[in-house]
Amino acid sequence: MTTTEARPAQRTTFDSLNPATGAVVATFAIHTPDEVRAAVERARPAAAWWAGLGYDGRKKRLRAWRSIIASRIEEFADLVHRENGKPEFDALGEIAVAIEHLDWASGAAGKVLGRRKVGSGLLGANQSASVEYLPFGVVGVIGPWNYPVHTPLGSVSYALAAGNAVVFKPSEFTPAVGQWMADTFAEVVPEHPVFQIITGFGETGNALCTSGVDKLAFTGSTATGKKVMAACANTLTPVVIECGGKDALIVAADADLDAAADAAVWGSLSNGGQTCVGIERVYAVDAVYDDFVAKVTALARDVSSGDAKSDQYGPATMPSQIDIIRRHIDDAIASGGRAVVGGPESVQPPFVQPVVLVDVPESSTAIQEETFGPTLTITKVRDEDQAVELANGTAFGLGASVFSAKRGREIAERLTTGMVSINAAIAFAMVPQLPFGGVGDSGFGRIHGADGLREFTHPRSVTETRFPPLLKVATFDRKPYARTALVRLVKVRWGRTSK
Repeated sequence: MTTTEARPAQRTTFDSLNPATGAVVATFAIHTPDEVRAAVERARPAAAWWAGLGYDGRKKRLRAWRSIIASRIEEFADLVHRENGKPEFDALGEIAVAIEHLDWASGAAGKVLGRRKVGSGLLGANQSASVEYLPFGVVGVIGPWNYPVHTPLGSVSYALAAGNAVVFKPSEFTPAVGQWMADTFAEVVPEHPVFQIITGFGETGNALCTSGVDKLAFTGSTATGKKVMAACANTLTPVVIECGGKDALIVAADADLDAAADAAVWGSLSNGGQTCVGIERVYAVDAVYDDFVAKVTALARDVSSGDAKSDQYGPATMPSQIDIIRRHIDDAIASGGRAVVGGPESVQPPFVQPVVLVDVPESSTAIQEETFGPTLTITKVRDEDQAVELANGTAFGLGASVFSAKRGREIAERLTTGMVSINAAIAFAMVPQLPFGGVGDSGFGRIHGADGLREFTHPRSVTETRFPPLLKVATFDRKPYARTALVRLVKVRWGRTSK
């Protein structure tokens, strides 16, 4: 999730603040539209040079960058902790996953994107056919604040591996994290501005959309994603849109309840619930509902939010999100729901303590809208069929989880989402080879995996004549027998029913 706050009037800089203490982390420029366009123009010759290094040359540089990040991971994690607010261990885990994606993308790009031969068919039998994937040139990336390393690098790493230059706008809440990434990349690629950072608010992000980039990757809220698409539409700039979610976890009658409860609590409360693929809803079948609620309640009561090392998650990084969380809790209770852990009193800005809600109507905002906070609703359903129906009952379709000993895959196949984990929560985000993205209000396009590499390229089809065709079709110089021969060929080749 990201924000589109307007640029403060008459200001040319802004401070990045520690969300837990309010201390200034660093001060950054508010880049103007002219400065954004200048960055894109600087990136064009850099992109040509970078693409010219080839897959092996880029792999060498990207893996050198990987090594710098890995060797300085504690320094980096401390910065993430101070600017984003998440505990240091969570920051270390986020960076570790990002490093693995960077490593995979740099090594897989040549195999995934390199020229490959394809069959040429009957009428094109005299042609040698192949397809290759070429970089767009300059890719713009607008990143979020909740996972300020892993999420933007899911676009940046893959775009760079594919041969593009990147102009990156981090969230105004985590610009120092973005600057650290750009600075360390420059240590291994000092020759040209292949990876640049621009900073600012919504106006700067809008300027990137209209700056002439060849493709734009956005991660944030659905509302902001629509604005990004509208801005890019004027120049037909293609986009990757990864928006929010309202991910559900289904607990079947044969589920391992201890594992399901642990996944529900971690999936909903980790990172303060500020996770686009976090678990926000649970549908547990009647036969196991009471036991499941009891297990979740016991686990969630032991989780706390704060800035101490003993706390499991930190503050709300974006202060305005507190109001949304409070509104959802209040609406759920006003609609007939009950809080079995926490409640309205859990909102203690800048922190929100865990909240677990039951008996919440499906029409409640706590069910239908993305909360992006440490809350969880648990709903009793008669069976797995009703669980699937309700899980599919929002406009979102990002991720989901299913817990079942024997029916996990069967249930998962019926969910309208881009990703599903069976007997785990959010496991798909850990696997670099898997594409990441959703459907519906959760966006479209994919980052990660082979699909993520191809997302930052355009395919080019090539044919080369090997010998003259036996039957000339693509010519006005047709022989008298051409029609008869063509009809006979089609009937013989395709006129029979296939077995």
